Amino acid sequence: MKVCIIAEGCYPYTMGGVSSWLNSIIQLFPNLEFVLLAIVSNRDQRGKFVYELPTNLTQVYEVYLDDLDWDFSRKRGSKARLDAEQYQALRSIILNQDVKWAPLFRLFNEQKVSVDEILMGEDFLRVATECYNLKYPQIPFSDFLWTMRSIYLPLFLVLRTELPEADLYHCVATGYAGVIGSMAKHYQGCGLLISEHGIYTREREEELIKATWVDSLYKNIWIEQFRKMSALAYDRADVVTSLYEQARILQTELGCPPEKTVVTPNGINMERFENIPGKTEEDEGFVNIGAMLRVTPIKDVKTMIQAFSYAKKEVPNIKLWIMGSWDEEQEYAEECFALVESLGVEDVIFTGRVNVSEYIGRMDMTILTSISEGMPLVVLESYAAHKPVIATDVGNCRELIYGGGTDNFGQAGILTHIMNLQDISGAIIELSTNPQLREEMGENGYRRVKDRYLVSHMRANYERIYKDFAEKLKIEWTDEPFEIKGRKAGEK
Repeated sequence: MKVCIIAEGCYPYTMGGVSSWLNSIIQLFPNLEFVLLAIVSNRDQRGKFVYELPTNLTQVYEVYLDDLDWDFSRKRGSKARLDAEQYQALRSIILNQDVKWAPLFRLFNEQKVSVDEILMGEDFLRVATECYNLKYPQIPFSDFLWTMRSIYLPLFLVLRTELPEADLYHCVATGYAGVIGSMAKHYQGCGLLISEHGIYTREREEELIKATWVDSLYKNIWIEQFRKMSALAYDRADVVTSLYEQARILQTELGCPPEKTVVTPNGINMERFENIPGKTEEDEGFVNIGAMLRVTPIKDVKTMIQAFSYAKKEVPNIKLWIMGSWDEEQEYAEECFALVESLGVEDVIFTGRVNVSEYIGRMDMTILTSISEGMPLVVLESYAAHKPVIATDVGNCRELIYGGGTDNFGQAGILTHIMNLQDISGAIIELSTNPQLREEMGENGYRRVKDRYLVSHMRANYERIYKDFAEKLKIEWTDEPFEIKGRKAGEK
């Protein structure tokens, strides 16, 4: 069976939970051929992979959300005009009235019209003007029109995507990935699987609410756009997975038919954390707090630094290790570095990207102050290393720390409110001054991850899903490694 993975803004360009999960899924099924459609911002990212690709991943295709210059150069001439069906489809999506996707697929994917010609053309202007008069007459029209063009540019470019043939399209989000997957199902009759780690629509809403780059009047327009795309993905998908029960419930509240939903928790390979190195002479006398994350706004590293600064006044021998890349959001990272300096706080170390298993044994606890998560792998990795966790109440962190009533292993860390300095600094002080509590919580977490969150559990869940698709598509399932030009998957 050939599986086309569609990922947006992650694998194989950046490290992180979703990227790590994707790499694992491909490696866990050496009997399947995978191709990847990677959605990235622009051509500057072309081929800049940070992962060594598994050998059963045979091709990487790139889709760019900001590629207008290239698109415009493809076709010049008279402005494109739409037929009646296409015009009504354009009107339906801009006015958000029972969106007619099939004519839009035909317009962009079959006819390959110039996105520039559509956005600058008379038909788009007419529909945008109608939308403006109905909903947003209080906004200056020129600002509104250019905002609408910026909103529809990435969507229309995505609709031009050349679709590789595959038996199953597996989208690792709704959004733009879900649009491509839905279009592939429309044209190829393939299976469509959506796996959400975080709930895409809600994550985009949270980002937009906090965003400073978009005026408040336009935030609802952007949010509405993401909801339209997710609604399409939920409607066309055969199966929609989530990482935990509350996320599944949220998917249904957002319009996904309940009968399509399946919970598939993350899993890790605990062998990676056996016989890991422990503390060194450098660590003597310190209580080490590890933050394994990318330095980005969604991880709220600034709140973490401030909370650590407050806690250090009470517990001078604590040290914060921020372990992860900072090149993804360079401006934000620079602000974090400056915050450390302005606070005058010592013992904050930015390591950059590291091998987690080489550092986590030196930590006494780990910390996660994100404003949004799904089921963070770093929590599972901490437990595998017998380390307790301080985490904000996002995603599945509550269940990971307390068990969610499904086991009696006990509390495995401390849960805090989002962006709450008092909560987070208090948790740091409590665990830093109580080594016995740290040990007990670390052991509780270890037992929980061993019981419920192993990579073997995750593989079994997805093997069942993949096999069901193979059966429905009348494709013979084989456990033999996929052969690639005389080699087998896994061979060099």
